[in-house]
Amino acid sequence: MEITAKTEYAVRAMLQLAEAGEPDLPVSVDALAQAQGLPRKFLEAILADLRRAELVISTKGARGGYRLARPASEIPVGAVFRAVDGPLAEVRGRRPHHTSYEGVAEHLPVLWVAVRSSLRQVLDDTSLEQLRTGRLPAHVRELAQVPDAWVSR
Repeated sequence: MEITAKTEYAVRAMLQLAEAGEPDLPVSVDALAQAQGLPRKFLEAILADLRRAELVISTKGARGGYRLARPASEIPVGAVFRAVDGPLAEVRGRRPHHTSYEGVAEHLPVLWVAVRSSLRQVLDDTSLEQLRTGRLPAHVRELAQVPDAWVSR
């Protein structure tokens, strides 16, 4: 699985909004971009995707900007992924459960669905607030502590 720059930037921006002192006060695009070292124009496009997904609310005007649409504890990280990059797992543009193969590859859909399920267990079970504070769910922490989890293969 590749996590795109768009998704990474979206999660970082959402974490920055979660960190904002006053949840009802909007944070400007410039402030978000500067706080996380993100390119402003790219961030604007990402925020538009997050707004369409109803994860952020935008306010226009001199004191305008963005804020979370609901508390960070109610926004799963998976929702951010989907808002900017679509489904968590696809096989050549199809959902895993819509694949089918013949012969020796006939069981691949089960593997693809299991991959999607494992992504959901991590990304949908972890809220922005848990990620922001480092209080990740136990099963996520356990996965990160598997002996070779941090080793490239």
